[in-house]
Amino acid sequence: MNNYELMVIFTPVLSEEEYKAAQKKFAAIVTDNGGEVLHTNPWGLKSLAYPIAKKTTGLYWVMEYKAPTIFNEKLKTQLLRDESVMRHMYTVLDKYA
Repeated sequence: MNNYELMVIFTPVLSEEEYKAAQKKFAAIVTDNGGEVLHTNPWGLKSLAYPIAKKTTGLYWVMEYKAPTIFNEKLKTQLLRDESVMRHMYTVLDKYA
């Protein structure tokens, strides 16, 4: 299992409860598929470098997790299906960093 970092930009129209529910949803997807959430860091509302879908701000959230390699395709599918997600990116973390 590798360590990964996931950054998600949620739409800024989410309420605080919806924002927290979305975070719990994706953390639960990781744990339900045999992964382990190592750390989460909600950044909150930040300005975007360029507009996405005519929005200039977004709710940022970062999660570090450990999961099997094949899990990332399942996670990607769930992120693309969720209408509250504007952008996402996951990267492999160096185990020596």
